[in-house]
Amino acid sequence: MNERITELETQLAFQDDTINELNRVITDQQTQIDKLKEQVELLYKKFKSLSESAEHHDENEPPPPHY
Repeated sequence: MNERITELETQLAFQDDTINELNRVITDQQTQIDKLKEQVELLYKKFKSLSESAEHHDENEPPPPHY
C-alpha cells in the first residue's frame, strides 16, 4: 500500500511540474502575442498615415506633361 501511495505522489509531483511549465509557456506566449499586437497596430497606423499623405500629395501634384 505504501508503494502505491508513493507512486501516486510521484505522479502527482510530475503532473504539478508539467502544469507549472505549461502555465509558464502559455504566459510567455501571451506576452509575445500582446507585444506583436502592439507592433502590428503601430505598423498599421504608420502605413495608414503614409497612405493618406501619399493620397494628399497626389491630389496637390500637377499632372505630368503629355508626350
